[in-house]
Amino acid sequence: MSDDDRANLLGSYLRARRALVTPEQVGLPAGANRRVPGLRREEVAMLAGISADYYLRLERGRDKNPSPQVLESLARVLHLDEFEQEYLLGLAASRPRPPRRRKPERVPARLHQLLASVQVPAFVEGRAFDVLASNRLAVALSPRLQPGYNRLRSLLLDPEEQAFQQDRTRSTEGFIAAFRKSIGDDIDNPRFVELVGELALSSERFRTLCARHDVRSLEGGTTTVNHPVVGELRLHRDKLPVDDLLLVLYYADQGSESDEKLRLLASMPVGQAVLSPSAAAS
Repeated sequence: MSDDDRANLLGSYLRARRALVTPEQVGLPAGANRRVPGLRREEVAMLAGISADYYLRLERGRDKNPSPQVLESLARVLHLDEFEQEYLLGLAASRPRPPRRRKPERVPARLHQLLASVQVPAFVEGRAFDVLASNRLAVALSPRLQPGYNRLRSLLLDPEEQAFQQDRTRSTEGFIAAFRKSIGDDIDNPRFVELVGELALSSERFRTLCARHDVRSLEGGTTTVNHPVVGELRLHRDKLPVDDLLLVLYYADQGSESDEKLRLLASMPVGQAVLSPSAAAS
């Protein structure tokens, strides 16, 4: 995250989203001499019904208290969905605050007991997608689901994780958008600063997607993964909030082929379950 992002979250978000809207999308001629991607500032202002000078002040952080009506007009022009509009309103509502006391992310004993008792892959992750605890079947599903790994780093930098995710492009977009939402206005959190710095240096994909300022919640759903031993698995994913952590569970439809494969993984020693078929046979 750049210094400008830190100092002016609202303006950075408006600039990033403005660059993603084409003139054609809002009924304006594209023209041959456009020097900026997306819409010009004066075009956004005109379509939102505000002065160009006032919109410029918003982008430059000189006015941090726009009315909800102005923000809703901007959200309409910038084609923000309901979730993105809520995020925009939240940026404008942010106020300076004293430094917060940050507690270490610790997994309570009851969650460790729960992980040990459930018969599906399950793990606990923190706000930065650090894996904090996991059960045996989660590690059999993917060795990157054990404590000490970061799910976003694995997806961006680990070739094995990239091969594991069948729809790597969508997964990466979703993770980075959810990471930006998780950061919110807590931009000085040392863990976020450390991870952003590492990924910004190591991953062009991270830099590109971060610049879009997409925000999403990484919620439950269905995903398909490619396990090196049992092959393709179609799994449902649920994320359950527990205090400030998330309990994540993967499970298959009962009686399905993927369900049988999970049972096979559960019966294997973990070391064998995570090896490739050729390595497991040697």
